[in-house]
Amino acid sequence: MDKVRFSAEINGEQVDLLIPQNLRLIDLLRDYLHLTGTKEGCGEGECGACTVIIDGEPVNSCLIFALQARDKKILTIEGMGSLEQLHPLQTAFLDYGAVQCGFCTPGMLLAAKALLDKNPNPSREEIKTAISGNLCRCTGYSKIVDAIESLTGKEVNSK
Repeated sequence: MDKVRFSAEINGEQVDLLIPQNLRLIDLLRDYLHLTGTKEGCGEGECGACTVIIDGEPVNSCLIFALQARDKKILTIEGMGSLEQLHPLQTAFLDYGAVQCGFCTPGMLLAAKALLDKNPNPSREEIKTAISGNLCRCTGYSKIVDAIESLTGKEVNSK
């Protein structure tokens, strides 16, 4: 199969590659760039484990071709924080016990980041709506919502 040029800014770094035309974005991230924090759960856009942020919008990377993200800014979980300096959402997830097995966590964090970047003071219902495309199989969502809500300046009662 012929390859085509792909370029984008991924986690703040310019990436230029030749890729197959039918390569999904998740496969580009995981297999070509070794950004394995983006998980593939269902492969049908139902679970949100593959969520990345493209130009400020949360996107299921299993549902789009990499070429659809060409020349855009892509943020994966690897670009959200570092071991030395966690993103405030990552710290809140740890503080509120919102991480169980961790499989859904990257997608949850990126969905939450996309929300808070647009609306730094969402209601609890807006938080639930923002993460509604992300499934957690381990626990309820209360601790996840509490963690996100803790960054809005509102009092969270369940910590």
